[in-house]
Amino acid sequence: MAFARTCSVALVGVEGVVVEVQADLEPGVAAFTLVGLPDKSLTESKDRVRAAVVNSGAAWPQKKLTVGLSPASVPKSGSGFDLAVAAAVLGAAERIDPRVLADIVMIGELGLDGRVRPVRGVLPAVLAAADAGYEQVVVPECAAVEASLVPGVSVLGVRSLRQLIAILADEPVPDEAQDEQGRPDPLLAGLRVPGTGAATGMHSAGTAHDHGHDLADVVGQTSARTAVEVAAAGGHHLFLEGPPGAGKTMLAERLPAILPRLGRQESLEVTAVHSVAGLLPPGKPLIDVAPYCAPHHSATMQALVGGGQGIARPGAVSLSHRGVLFLDETPEFNSQALDALRQPLEAGHVVIARSAGVVRFPAKFLMVLAANPCPCGRFSQRDDLCECPPSAIRRYQARLSGPLLDRVDLRVEVDRITRTELTAVGAGGESTSTVADRVRAARERSVERLAGTPWCTNSEVPGRELRSRWYAVPGAMDEAERNLERGVLTARGLDRVLRVAWTVADLVGHDRPDATDVALALQLRTGVPRGVPMAIGALT
Repeated sequence: MAFARTCSVALVGVEGVVVEVQADLEPGVAAFTLVGLPDKSLTESKDRVRAAVVNSGAAWPQKKLTVGLSPASVPKSGSGFDLAVAAAVLGAAERIDPRVLADIVMIGELGLDGRVRPVRGVLPAVLAAADAGYEQVVVPECAAVEASLVPGVSVLGVRSLRQLIAILADEPVPDEAQDEQGRPDPLLAGLRVPGTGAATGMHSAGTAHDHGHDLADVVGQTSARTAVEVAAAGGHHLFLEGPPGAGKTMLAERLPAILPRLGRQESLEVTAVHSVAGLLPPGKPLIDVAPYCAPHHSATMQALVGGGQGIARPGAVSLSHRGVLFLDETPEFNSQALDALRQPLEAGHVVIARSAGVVRFPAKFLMVLAANPCPCGRFSQRDDLCECPPSAIRRYQARLSGPLLDRVDLRVEVDRITRTELTAVGAGGESTSTVADRVRAARERSVERLAGTPWCTNSEVPGRELRSRWYAVPGAMDEAERNLERGVLTARGLDRVLRVAWTVADLVGHDRPDATDVALALQLRTGVPRGVPMAIGALT
């Protein structure tokens, strides 16, 4: 029977659909037809596969060849089907036993010389294959480590089509010549795509980007340092407002270093997004540190939330999944792009509808906003250095919409550094390691308290659950409730004060939030002094 089938995976966002690749040979004029809703890059695979098969020493069948991709209703894109198409054709031509191919998932692009090149999204593709019940996967050799992160799947890494044919036909496996030492491997070019996510400001996700940075480098800013610590411990969003040079960017850059390392499931989620985006660094297949993404203020809505032509690509909110999204000079961003962040802030994911399909990307991130108080940056209640007219200040501050700011738990004014603080000799603030240990302990307390629920951090707990299951000390919320009656807080704001109070209680080791914890949460929310120490170390 001149028919064979094998499997590959079509990616829609970070979710995969197993696709059956069928090849059929019939007598007639030699022709190659590819059906099953392929895109342009997949249609071009006909020429790549034919050249790769011939240059691998196998005979190309001189018959009418039809290759079908099933289910035909699912859009298929990319060059990752090349390897499966070549194997199915060789199976139909009886160069390979068709029975061997039926239960194997193959992912990889073919070069004209038969080499197997890596493609983006290997990890989510293998995850989809494992969920569908497949146990054998063939991937490019340089992507085998990434594919091996999925448990319960046997991974075969091949460098060329010749090697795959020999392995499946039970023949001696040929040795492939390695590239010269010291020269970059051209096969690794498929793992990182130039220009992909160029406006997202991604740091290298493979290693912690905070080398040489320490919280002790930040001079003064007790309130802002406390806000950063609380944000890390509870996953709360943060807004830093202050003049240029006060340390807003320094604080944001040091925030990922005090976040706990990612768990196994979180690491797989983050790695899958970066693999699809083409930002997964070679040699570091698993991302186990919180990513940090700082897009430029000229970034478009597509760069922030995802999109683009054809199948949508992940944006900054997804690339910062389980990490930090830092928006410096926030009022300079497009207002529509900023308001598009409201849904992912609440839902933890973003859904993008395009003509080519609907994709869903994860987007659970810790957002840090930084802004100057006015266009010149010198406006302050303490001095009159600002020369901006009141109307200009109002217009500038109004660029951040109320609904967006209402979703931010912590709002802190970063003061101008004085000469005495900057030139003082002696011990500075607490180091990153000290704060990170306290944050880790607070996270452990919240995880223990929320065991058996779908939530892990205080910022994720709905307000209804907080009010019905986790109470503060009797009378502790009285001042916050009075602020609600006076209109200082919204109903959502009152729930967020309680969430922050729980985080403060976890940091200082209290079983339940007391009046001091709530007062500190109110001060971090409203900016109004409440007469409590601002340093967490002073409360313990």
